[in-house]
Amino acid sequence: MAVAPEVWDAMSEEERSLVSAAEPLLAEHHDLESQMADPAVLSDQAKARKVGRRYAELGRVHHAYQAFIAAVSDLQAGRDLAETDPEFASEIGGLIDQANTTTETLREVLLPRDPDDSRDVIMEIKAGEGGAESALFAADLARMYLRYAENKGWKATVMNETWSDLGGYKDATIAFRAPGNVTPEEGVWAHLKYEGGVHRVQRVPVTESQGRIHTSAAGVLVLPELEDEGEIEIDENDLRIDVYRSSGPGGQSVNTTDSAVRITHEPTGIVVSMQNEKSQIQNREAAMRVLKARLAQLRQEEADAAAAEARRSQVRTVDRSERIRTYNFPENRIADHRTGYKAYNLDTVLNGELEPVIQSAITLDEQHRLEAGI
Repeated sequence: MAVAPEVWDAMSEEERSLVSAAEPLLAEHHDLESQMADPAVLSDQAKARKVGRRYAELGRVHHAYQAFIAAVSDLQAGRDLAETDPEFASEIGGLIDQANTTTETLREVLLPRDPDDSRDVIMEIKAGEGGAESALFAADLARMYLRYAENKGWKATVMNETWSDLGGYKDATIAFRAPGNVTPEEGVWAHLKYEGGVHRVQRVPVTESQGRIHTSAAGVLVLPELEDEGEIEIDENDLRIDVYRSSGPGGQSVNTTDSAVRITHEPTGIVVSMQNEKSQIQNREAAMRVLKARLAQLRQEEADAAAAEARRSQVRTVDRSERIRTYNFPENRIADHRTGYKAYNLDTVLNGELEPVIQSAITLDEQHRLEAGI
């Protein structure tokens, strides 16, 4: 939608700057629309997915811009009419409110987002301090995220799990995927990226005979999953690959063949183990997925350190060694230490009703980005 000269002349400097910032994105949106109908793009699944995601992302800008131009145009037309017909003067207030609302919306959608927001996620959950109780809590966290994914309509796949003697998780790796192309604000990473850190639990462990409350913790690592193989190149000579028999709870063998795989990336020391699949090939492919995601994260962290800049997400820059959240069972309380969120519905949160907690992090993140103007 073109801006009429009289509307442009009536715009403030801020409104003109928003139009100027939107124009190249609108041109890209139009170009992507053409690409989506190109047989060459449609035949390349990876490229079609990438084009589709970017088109969905820019769709927000397109819609916000259209609404903004319509609102400021209506306001200008209303002011012109009010000059000749006083009855229109009463309409100006509502038109101003609408123009202000659409201006704010356009400003928000033009803020650069985390480029990974629309990506899928690989999550690793590990027992920490607290022994057997920590492993049981790690399993509780895994169930919470699996139920949350079900509520969101995502596909969740447990890629690997190592059980403790009491049935908890020593560690688990879960892949979360959104169906089809989603806008960045609806992406898996856009929601789960705030979950990385140390989660603390306070409750009476099943192993406690005196009824005393114990505190233990589990760690969560969240990685955006790569969209195509070319994003991270790995030299096969840098890998040490070991195979062994997979095991179940208590260390019991659950496979009579050496199907489990452990991959060590020697330059970085990163180790990934997989045993859930039935074949060695499948476990190797799953391990490589996780390894590439970890290497991509490491590369991003190194780039941030070199530039002495924080990641875009202000909430996400909290040191991962800090406790980000406390789950207090005796009080049925959940508290997020970064956002100040607190509620007494821990039972429903652990059953997958995690959205309000995550939204508190999203809201704080957006406030920081708006204040910083980035």
